[in-house]
Amino acid sequence: MEYKDIVYEVRDHIAFIVINRPKALNALLMNTKAELGNAIDAIAADDDVRGVIITGNGRAFCAGTDITEIPTDEKGVRNMSKMAHTLFSKFDELGKPIIAAVNGYALGGGTELVLACDIVIASSKAVFGLPEIDLGVNPCYGGTQRLPRIVGPMVAKELLFTGKSVKAEEAKALGIVNRIVEHADLLPEAEKLMKEIVGKAPIAIKYNKYLVNNGLNKTLADALDYEEEISGIVFVTEDAKEGLKAFIEKRKPEFKGK
Repeated sequence: MEYKDIVYEVRDHIAFIVINRPKALNALLMNTKAELGNAIDAIAADDDVRGVIITGNGRAFCAGTDITEIPTDEKGVRNMSKMAHTLFSKFDELGKPIIAAVNGYALGGGTELVLACDIVIASSKAVFGLPEIDLGVNPCYGGTQRLPRIVGPMVAKELLFTGKSVKAEEAKALGIVNRIVEHADLLPEAEKLMKEIVGKAPIAIKYNKYLVNNGLNKTLADALDYEEEISGIVFVTEDAKEGLKAFIEKRKPEFKGK
């Protein structure tokens, strides 16, 4: 696929995705979402890629849905919502970590995109919010479901009911952001963290992600059974054997994702 709305490249086992509609504050068109989905599919199929960093070009990470494409009929809205749900489900199902490097405004669908990522590093200039209530509607890209799983139902309701924006420090206090860095340090810090992660065992990372994501939807007893099942798979991989051998030999392990 030839990309128009995003920039996609791979360096040192890391895929970099830049939403590239700066004049529109990186608002999401249907085409933008299709390109993001295509990029995630390409990453899933590429064994050389072990992690993903997503950011925006300009002063915004993503300002939500492009208002020129917001439908006014029920079927159109449901199709728009379904397309976003399908896209962000790909984020969940990708067995590779995704870091959101939030460089500025992440509003509406932009915050929902952030919530679908695994780790969030925010610039000191970052701003988050779900302001859909001011348009008389609700977030429909997963925000009403992912946000309360992160911040709790009462805090989520306040943010949803008021539509207020929160700066990076408050977002970190709420658990939406892992860490805050100076604006100029955003991409270097995101890349530094991802390089650390991709040096670990890829299979173990994949299943750790699945255990957290899928375990949240289970009872504790079922989630523990799930952990037991997955552990049986991971502990017999070549990477697990290499990790133990390297530990005994007091050297750095060489993981191959097998």
